[in-house]
Amino acid sequence: MKSVQKLTLAALFLALGLLLPFLTGQIQYVGSMLLPMHIPILLCGLICGWKYGLAVGFATPLVRSALFGMPVLFPIAFAMAFELAAYGAISGLIYNSSSKQDLGTVYQALISAMIGGRLIYGLVMTTITSLLGQPYSFQIFMNAAIMSGLPGIVLQLLLIPTIMLVLNKTGVLRFQSEKAVAKA
Repeated sequence: MKSVQKLTLAALFLALGLLLPFLTGQIQYVGSMLLPMHIPILLCGLICGWKYGLAVGFATPLVRSALFGMPVLFPIAFAMAFELAAYGAISGLIYNSSSKQDLGTVYQALISAMIGGRLIYGLVMTTITSLLGQPYSFQIFMNAAIMSGLPGIVLQLLLIPTIMLVLNKTGVLRFQSEKAVAKA
């Protein structure tokens, strides 16, 4: 894929990251349950690669906060910037460096990115809250990063592989066999 195409798609994923949260009606609780901002970032990493995924992931919550006031810039959007940057980078690194790109690789990249991004979020929030002298425990992390977002995690694990499968079936973006990846 050419860099102009990747840049154009990255801009599209950034726009989706800014707009999809409006589907939750700007209700923070619903947004933190369905995680609409995460979907385009994960797709960006898978489709455009780790560099674009990292950049779009880092920018999206900060730009959205500046434009719409949600999520709140500090500490939430700030911590989310690192989390989503990790999502985009990890999903792109794993998927695009794999010797075979298929549905299994999509799941491997997604699950790895979700784990890595949530760990980064926890580290950033731990650092922020300790600097501010506020409490942040493992229980708070588990509730914020995993339990409240469980519906969104399930949605991502169903929707993103389906999108990648449709892109493959329609020929828009083909899965790569081991031979094709080795030649590239």
